[in-house]
Amino acid sequence: MVRISKVYTRVGDQGATHLGYGSAVPKSSVRVCAYGIVDEANAQLGRAIATIKTPGSETQERMRRALLSIQNDLFDVGADLCAPITVGEQPGERLRVLASQADRIEAMIDHYNEMLTPLDSFVLPGGSPLAADFHVVRTVVRRAERCAAELLQIEREQTNPETLVYLNRLSDLLFVLARVANDNGAADVLWEPGATRPPDGEPPEGGPAK
Repeated sequence: MVRISKVYTRVGDQGATHLGYGSAVPKSSVRVCAYGIVDEANAQLGRAIATIKTPGSETQERMRRALLSIQNDLFDVGADLCAPITVGEQPGERLRVLASQADRIEAMIDHYNEMLTPLDSFVLPGGSPLAADFHVVRTVVRRAERCAAELLQIEREQTNPETLVYLNRLSDLLFVLARVANDNGAADVLWEPGATRPPDGEPPEGGPAK
């Protein structure tokens, strides 16, 4: 059980912080950035959850419960990234993200994707307020994923690859949920490549004629 008795510690006043096992590192380290962005994603997800109507439809309530479980998962991911794997660490010695957690996200993707029609173009991020929130979280999770990928490259032996797998699956789920929140994709706004470009030889709208 985690017990927090004091909010400020002054440890970070000089630009350093402590990892899960107590070692001090710069706050600018890739590892700290990785779990920091995971925390940011979790906060953005909380905002999305707050957008869901309560009481809502059965689909919305099921979605809300699923997202709350994902918030808990993201704390697991952050705790995992915060504590580098040490030599001789035994299974179960520390909280580590498991493959089964990503498998659960895949099952959610499959469930919600059945409600959607296939896309024939990319989706512009937006639509309903909830869909827009999901797109914001999705991009933050992608950023966390990129940072975790960099960490895995430079500290492979000290980093659990399942954290990267989980973030990858979660960003996919959030894209699917954004489409569900847009009336199961019916209200999606699709990208039209080059739609705003003027025809060859014509000036942009509002621009000077040649």
